[in-house]
Amino acid sequence: MDTSNEAKDLLESDTQKVEVEDGAASPKMAGMLSEEEQEELSNDLAKVEEEIQTLSQVLAAKERNLAEIKRKLGITPLNELRQNLTKSWEGMTSSPAYKKTSETLSQAGQKASAAFTNVGSVITKKLEEVRIRSIQHSISMPAMRNSQTFKSFEEKVENIKTKVGGNKPAGGDFGDVLNSTANAGVTEPLTEEPHLAKDEP
Repeated sequence: MDTSNEAKDLLESDTQKVEVEDGAASPKMAGMLSEEEQEELSNDLAKVEEEIQTLSQVLAAKERNLAEIKRKLGITPLNELRQNLTKSWEGMTSSPAYKKTSETLSQAGQKASAAFTNVGSVITKKLEEVRIRSIQHSISMPAMRNSQTFKSFEEKVENIKTKVGGNKPAGGDFGDVLNSTANAGVTEPLTEEPHLAKDEP
């Protein structure tokens, strides 16, 4: 039982301390103070307010003095802003967080650059392959014309040409054969000779 009474006493004293520390002059507190204590506290309050006002005036005078000195030195608000920004930037760039972020971004940039280089290499390689195939195809055309299949096809076209267009000397190349076959149908009109004209006296 004694411990619970001690706890209550501690709790009550802590509550009173909190009210005093908060500076709240509650009616409960004002009733507990004597007139002498209230007068003494009022005097202290007036002194503190007066000191604050004096310090504010001193601070204002110091700020005016500072501004005058800066003006004489040629330090403008813009120069001050630049100096402050420079100091802030230096402080930020020297921080561990900035350094770590910078390193991470640098590594990411290097990886992206490597990826773009690889993609560029692959595209260049594919374009080179296409170019090589094109060259190989161009080179293989004469070989194809000399193949047995092509010669057999060319002979068949020659035979058709001979049958359709008449007896012309063989031995022209395939392009000439095609051109002459195409032109034969256009330039040689079909005409019939009248039989009656031969029988007349």
